[in-house]
Amino acid sequence: MDRARKEELVTELNQSFAEAALVVVTQQTGLTVSESTELRTRMREAGAGYKVTKNRLAKLALAGTPYEPITDLFSGPTAIAYSADPVAAARVAVNYAKENDKLTVVGGAMGDTLLDENAVKALASLPSLDELRGKLVGLLNAPATKVAGVLQAPAGQLARVFGAYANQDEAA
Repeated sequence: MDRARKEELVTELNQSFAEAALVVVTQQTGLTVSESTELRTRMREAGAGYKVTKNRLAKLALAGTPYEPITDLFSGPTAIAYSADPVAAARVAVNYAKENDKLTVVGGAMGDTLLDENAVKALASLPSLDELRGKLVGLLNAPATKVAGVLQAPAGQLARVFGAYANQDEAA
């Protein structure tokens, strides 16, 4: 790889780091091309990115970004997963690591917060942003239906009371 291509790659990585809400560092040993392609496809479907990079170039790209403290995680055959969604990259990486023992999650960062392997796994178990939005809409709609039910209940109870009095008068 010539110097110009390396500089271009460092610039691309730096821009990816600057736009990402989450960066996950993984180690891959013995991952085949088809397995790596499958992982990239899953990442793309989730709105995340996955790159295998040279450690030295990744460390250069991290300079000047909030993720600069994770440079210590880059040793051995590493790859990075990143996403604008704070859960997407972690979820795909952790789920793929469960299926394939050739991929290991090392750690990562979310903004200025460093994440170890367990923190990335905990983050992966959280619901996605879309799921949270759906739950929030459901919670907002629920009180409206409950209010309607409560407002209808007194009218129904009054009707039953009047019906009971009417039946008492007829019986007497």
